[in-house]
Amino acid sequence: MTDKADKADTSLARMLSVLDLFSDQRLHWSAEDISETLGVSLPTSYRYLKTLSDAGLLRRGSDAQFTLGSRIVVLDHFIRQADPVLQCGVPFMKELVAQTGFDCVVSSLHGDQLLDTHREFGTMPANLSYGRGRPRPLFQGGAPKVILAGLPTPQLHKLLDTHSMAVAAAGLPTDWPSFRRYYSQIRKDGFYFSNGELETTLAAIAVPLQQTDGTVIGALSLVTTVQRMAVIDQTKLTPLIQRAAREISARLH
Repeated sequence: MTDKADKADTSLARMLSVLDLFSDQRLHWSAEDISETLGVSLPTSYRYLKTLSDAGLLRRGSDAQFTLGSRIVVLDHFIRQADPVLQCGVPFMKELVAQTGFDCVVSSLHGDQLLDTHREFGTMPANLSYGRGRPRPLFQGGAPKVILAGLPTPQLHKLLDTHSMAVAAAGLPTDWPSFRRYYSQIRKDGFYFSNGELETTLAAIAVPLQQTDGTVIGALSLVTTVQRMAVIDQTKLTPLIQRAAREISARLH
């Protein structure tokens, strides 16, 4: 009985791994390519595709290529509705936009992926390369830095060990003591100012979003062009976004 259950779990995990194949670099997959990439037989590949298509998670095109299906759009709607940060935070994000004219963005860490989950547009919306659902670099920009600065030490150490090449590419220290000190300083400051760091034309100020126990669960950022940020008094801007983050955090359960 246990062996059958284990095999079923393995088969299910392998089938769901089909969804992980889709990326910005490759949006269409054939049964043959999936069979080769996952190392399963062609009949098994077709079975996976039929099951996922019947569930609305995949869609077959006229050229026998498969893309992600409409059910994912529906599920994303439910994710938004259930997200406690968005339930509590959107009014405060709108207020920040009204006060500053900048875009306001919420970001969070999901495993090893940094995602923007919501954006309120300012009077001159920034041309962001990243948006909801598109993973951002882990070690560049304000949002990931204030999130990583709040991680437990073992989790931060594991990220360094796992992504040492990305850390080096971002120009950060790759030895653990220096890496830890870098993020400890950000945590102590309580904010991070990014100027052309992730995208050369954009600047942002980010602060952590915390649960009542102090656990960092995301970041709140104000984003605008480097030119607009240069004429802003950051000593006045920082308290605005920090106050909004506190108000959102106080409403999280």
